[in-house]
Amino acid sequence: MSQADLAAAVGVTQKTISTIESGRFTPSTVIALRIAAHFGVPVEEVFQLRAYGRNAEGSE
Repeated sequence: MSQADLAAAVGVTQKTISTIESGRFTPSTVIALRIAAHFGVPVEEVFQLRAYGRNAEGSE
């Protein structure tokens, strides 16, 4: 599936999908849910929360 196809299916621009894929943009909850619903999977299978304010060892 192309970025343009996914964008059309979930109601966003191709640029939005591109920036989500590259990690430069965090989608809103609504967009994340639409993408997951499009693929028929839970949102956790598409997106994962990264530790905020912690390094690789888990300390701040």
